[in-house]
Amino acid sequence: MPRRILQGYVVSDKGEKTVQVSVERRVKHPLYKKFIKRSKRYSAHDEANAAKVGDFVRIRECAPHSKTKRWEVVGDEQAAG
Repeated sequence: MPRRILQGYVVSDKGEKTVQVSVERRVKHPLYKKFIKRSKRYSAHDEANAAKVGDFVRIRECAPHSKTKRWEVVGDEQAAG
């Protein structure tokens, strides 16, 4: 089964080898038919502690690292600016 890949912004890097990533998606409102933004925060494993707050990162689904961590940071990060 393929692993899902999402992208979003790091909103917290306070954890040891863990970052909180906010991922936004656009959904159509069922009644008004207008697109609205929905966001969700994911805990992602960052082995190198390289990602900082504001960085745009890609995260990939993986086997559980802990109770809440089921994602890992993939590839290069880009600083927001």
